[in-house]
Amino acid sequence: MKRAIKKVAVLGSGVMGSRIACHFAGTGVQVLLLDIAPPAPEGGFRKAADKNKIVNDALAAAVKSNPSPVYHKDVIKKIRTGNFEDHMPEIAACDWIIEVVVERLDIKQKIFEQVERYRKPGTLVSSNTSGIPIHMMAEGRSEDFKKHFCGTHFFNPPRYLRLLEIIPTPHTDPAVVDFLMQYGDLYLGKTTVLCKDTPAFIANRIGVFSMMYIMHVKEQLQLSVDEVDALTGPVIGRPKSATFRTADVVGIDTLVKVAKGVADNCPADEARHYFTIPGWLDTLVTNNWLGDKSGQGFFKKVKGAGGEKEILTLNLQTMEYAPRVKPKFAALEAAKPVDDLYTRLKMLTGSGDKAGEFYRLFHYGLFSYISHRIPEISDEIYRVDDAMMAGFGWEIGAFESWDVMGLVKTTSAMKAAGFAVAPWVDAMIAAGFTSFYKVENGQKQCYDPSTGTYKGLPGGEAFIVMSNHAGKEVWKNASCRLYHLGDEVLGLQWFTKMGSIGSDVLSGIQTAVEKAEKGYKGLVIANEGANFSAGANVGMIFMFAIEQDYDELNMAIRFFQQTMMRARYSSVPVVVAPHGLTLGGACELNLHADKCVPAAETYTGLVELGVGLIPGGGGTKEFVLRAADEMHEDEPETITLKNRFLAIATAKVATSAHEGFRMGIYRNGQDEWVMNPGRRIAEAKKSVIEIYDSGYTTPVPRTDIKVLGQSGLGALYAGIHAMQTANYATAHDALVARKLAYVMCGGDLSEPTLVSEQYLLDLEREAFLSLCGEKKTLERIQSVLKSGRPVRN
Repeated sequence: MKRAIKKVAVLGSGVMGSRIACHFAGTGVQVLLLDIAPPAPEGGFRKAADKNKIVNDALAAAVKSNPSPVYHKDVIKKIRTGNFEDHMPEIAACDWIIEVVVERLDIKQKIFEQVERYRKPGTLVSSNTSGIPIHMMAEGRSEDFKKHFCGTHFFNPPRYLRLLEIIPTPHTDPAVVDFLMQYGDLYLGKTTVLCKDTPAFIANRIGVFSMMYIMHVKEQLQLSVDEVDALTGPVIGRPKSATFRTADVVGIDTLVKVAKGVADNCPADEARHYFTIPGWLDTLVTNNWLGDKSGQGFFKKVKGAGGEKEILTLNLQTMEYAPRVKPKFAALEAAKPVDDLYTRLKMLTGSGDKAGEFYRLFHYGLFSYISHRIPEISDEIYRVDDAMMAGFGWEIGAFESWDVMGLVKTTSAMKAAGFAVAPWVDAMIAAGFTSFYKVENGQKQCYDPSTGTYKGLPGGEAFIVMSNHAGKEVWKNASCRLYHLGDEVLGLQWFTKMGSIGSDVLSGIQTAVEKAEKGYKGLVIANEGANFSAGANVGMIFMFAIEQDYDELNMAIRFFQQTMMRARYSSVPVVVAPHGLTLGGACELNLHADKCVPAAETYTGLVELGVGLIPGGGGTKEFVLRAADEMHEDEPETITLKNRFLAIATAKVATSAHEGFRMGIYRNGQDEWVMNPGRRIAEAKKSVIEIYDSGYTTPVPRTDIKVLGQSGLGALYAGIHAMQTANYATAHDALVARKLAYVMCGGDLSEPTLVSEQYLLDLEREAFLSLCGEKKTLERIQSVLKSGRPVRN
């Protein structure tokens, strides 16, 4: 059966239901969002609109929430709300019905009884339950219902957490499972993980064990809440919320509920005792100290004596709050300057201090636990790692961590410390296998315990990881690696902090283009990790500016501009595949590519005004060029220029690829976005081949860019003056904005004129250099460098 999803019904509009509805609408699907009608007032009369109050209020709250559940506000137009009493018959027109009501089996079964009454045969039905056995919900339903029913467990917030667990029952048609696995990947941008119908499925089973076991190790080593969170955050590739902060965000009552559920329903779990709730954790629930939802948990926000916000930490011995204390561990200090996570993890677990002892105990317990969960919760190892990375935000999976620490060596150390591993691990090592994962011909493979062999991961060529092509390295420097991705396409990536673009990276781009021109069809530029790039290396700019070495600074900015133009005017197609933060200079690279293939979650913009500069790598020039191309005879010429000017002047960042198209950073009909970030490099490679095979020719540098001169300057200067007069802009802000306006209008020309790209680049560079001498600009750059955060608006 060829199946298409055009309309989805979401039953239940709570925190998860409303946000699942928003995510589907963001992908272009029509959504019917239903919930209960509120009780009738005394007298029994209710207006029709009042019956939708619960669902409408829930959707409105979701849309206003931060982070936003939608790619752009117009998405809401695709969601129609209603109530179970009046609108349940409308599910007959839906292709997929998702239940997201309260976690009670009896209520879910009543909902499914109504669903059965109105759904058309063949319609997909699923539950978003996080813990109720899937097969129990389908009891008493028809054969067709059972055949098309399974669990689809989204993680909150659905737009940002990429995990979608697919949990079939014994009655679920395998074709339905295959469809949902593919649909979730392609159209929802999810890492779809096939799970068995076991308590807490995969991610929560392993994730909650990890948290509960850490609490056990905390007691054993007498560590504080602050110490544990310092040890279990980004330093080991985990989210900033680490352990106890994560519990506060999720809800301590939720953590306890899942832990008790595993303890009650998994009598054969060899680590079941770790799910026992410690007395102090029970006290938190009794006191209603449930985390963010109740205002306090392991942490509590208060106002200090001066009115400033202060975060207090709970002392679990005294059950009293006290100011946070920054933990000090020699291992953490030594690991700070190490950017590579694999190297850092080996350093930390090998450390001789208390931190090292914690890391060994924690990882030994985790590795023991995951080994015994195969094949209970999954037949495949990689599904466990996928679930933890996509659902809990781990940068590296548990089995992969075991590989990094050394499978054979670590297993031996575990046994010596009293930690058992599952028999299949012993059999694997005895057979001579030394890792769970390996790479062959650019494709990652995973050990399969059931056959004792390695098998390729699903997706194959659709998921290109550049690092997997290390055996086909064409060139490298200190920061960059250039690989042959196959099919006569090169791939460039770099390894700098936050993906910053300095001289090494610029040289890498130039070299990559040069080598691609000599014997390949084209070049893909992409990066791995959390982000594409936070922009140009502002530290280098600051160093030259503070030393007043303007000749070097001029050369550096000129080199940046030349590199962008080299990408634009290469003789082979250059395709950029960004994701995550793509700011400043990285945005400029996007603007000069033949094509961009951004992931849906790409946050891009020209943010240089945030540090008192203007885009100096061709970004200002490119916005002028595009504004000129967008001018229409039936509207004032200043309109499009003003829109482009404001985008730079306010350092506006697109909060999604969708918004990037609306801002004119990405081009309709030329660039294309992909929902699943794991697919962007493969799609970019495909685009290189298509563009080359269709007869790519080198573009001609533009000399026909219309600039408005004094007529445009007058309008922009008036707006800048008004902003400064109304105290919306400081004197320095106004100075920078006037410099920007001057460049974007082509200078103080007496009339509209056609100019070249190089003319605008020269103006752009002059303005950039002059601003580097401003005291306020240097202060802002220094502030950004001290914070360690990227330049933002």
